[in-house]
Amino acid sequence: GIEASAKVRSSAQDNRLSDTIVVFLVDQSGSMRGQNILLAAAAVDIAANFLGQLGVAVEVLGFTTSSWHGGMSRKLWKTAGSPRNPGRLCDLLHVIYRSAADQRTSTGGGSYKFMLRPDLLKENVDGEALEWAIRRLRARPETFRKLVVISDGAPVDDSTMKENDLHILDLHLKQVIEEACQRGDVTISAVGIGFDVSRYYEDATVLKGPDMLGEAVLELLTRLLLADATVPS
Repeated sequence: GIEASAKVRSSAQDNRLSDTIVVFLVDQSGSMRGQNILLAAAAVDIAANFLGQLGVAVEVLGFTTSSWHGGMSRKLWKTAGSPRNPGRLCDLLHVIYRSAADQRTSTGGGSYKFMLRPDLLKENVDGEALEWAIRRLRARPETFRKLVVISDGAPVDDSTMKENDLHILDLHLKQVIEEACQRGDVTISAVGIGFDVSRYYEDATVLKGPDMLGEAVLELLTRLLLADATVPS
């Protein structure tokens, strides 16, 4: 981390760094339970400290669902007569672990303890989570906006997929990424834990397991920040 920090400081202009925001979006599906979520929390904590020391704004977000089997969304759909192709049929849960308004260089890791709650990890609707994170990024004043997704699988919500086209969540995620790339105001990167995220994301890092996650995230951030250093003012 110290070497990476020195490398970025020597190449990037301070005004560039203070005009940069990085948002981490962490998949909190059931398959992340155990080592995956533990090391993801540790990785974003290290990365947030690294960025904070450089004067880069940081936000850490998580996404899952608030219940299994569709929750209230499914109950309301049934009450309405179970119309065909209802679209998303689950209750989303989006969590802000650290807001970009938090100016502390370190939070001591306390912000991410909630991320480790085993009852939190359920389904993952990636497309709408990305839309939420991108909206938050676009509301920020920084010029250089980075979104880093950490995930271990494709979008899955059994309730939604059972009542719609099986690929509904997959297709929506691809559409959200394509639209964001076309606008070009947000840079999206992804780190996959035992999953090939390159099927969705152009800038993809794929790891066999979570062990190298902290190192991979720091390498990714260093590359992103150094790329900005060469962008003409």
